[in-house]
Amino acid sequence: MSDKIRVAIVGLDTSHSIAFTKSMNDPECPEDCKITGMKAVSCMRFSTPFQSEEGLDNRQKQLEDWGVPVTLDFDEAVKDCDAIMLEINDPTYHLEYFKKCVELGKPMFLDKPLADTIENGKTIYEMAKSKNIKVFSTSSLRFVPELDKALDEVPEPTMVWTYGPLGKAPAGSSIIWYGVHAFEMLQRAIGLGATSVQACKTNNGVVCVVDYAEGKRGVVELTEGSWIYGGCLRSKDKAVSYTVDTSKLYLPELRKIEAFFEGKEQPSTMDDALEIMAMLDAAEKSAQSGKKEAILK
Repeated sequence: MSDKIRVAIVGLDTSHSIAFTKSMNDPECPEDCKITGMKAVSCMRFSTPFQSEEGLDNRQKQLEDWGVPVTLDFDEAVKDCDAIMLEINDPTYHLEYFKKCVELGKPMFLDKPLADTIENGKTIYEMAKSKNIKVFSTSSLRFVPELDKALDEVPEPTMVWTYGPLGKAPAGSSIIWYGVHAFEMLQRAIGLGATSVQACKTNNGVVCVVDYAEGKRGVVELTEGSWIYGGCLRSKDKAVSYTVDTSKLYLPELRKIEAFFEGKEQPSTMDDALEIMAMLDAAEKSAQSGKKEAILK
């Protein structure tokens, strides 16, 4: 009998459902990209504006080729699992499916962003706390080794600039849906304590200035059509820049998920996730209002 952690995947409208399962289940996956302690054992499929039915069909076939049954029934998907990965591209569905999963009492990974609004994010946060559920929610950009190395050189930056793509959301806010990646890098570098966001729309994206207590500042640059991630960490007397190698973007995050499901240290907290949700929500509101918006947690 296998001693691997049996993972149920809820959602098929994101490429992550395929990329993560490949590392867990594909026998032809390169050894340096494999995750050996987990195995996807089921997937729940449902429709969202973020993927066509043809795209869902193609993804279902790929999962089935790797031995993962795909179902439309939630109870069937989660009945024999040890842990759950909520892999739903459309954040408007996160609260609905988190409510279903939280009653099972199993450890969960909730893929980015936490929710579609700060109000729904707070509900998820409070439910996780009240039910004492093991759960965390992040983007893979939080764990990239290039950021780790930059933090080794500038461990307490007071000014952090991060940049990434501004993908076009098929529904809802593009800032909340795709800006989460660059905001994750910002928070990982500078920590908690953001107080406000001023977002400025440009002809090819959005630039957000994030204020912190004690004179710290973050700048998040989101650009349409540019699929490069990176940033710069600065202290009083040092600056270190980094660019992310996206060829193995998900592996560090998957290893964190594996360790978390094994009962080891939680790689990020729900307080982290809630503040990122609050920053994203404030950034979207500021982009619409043209004014500085307070970060409400």
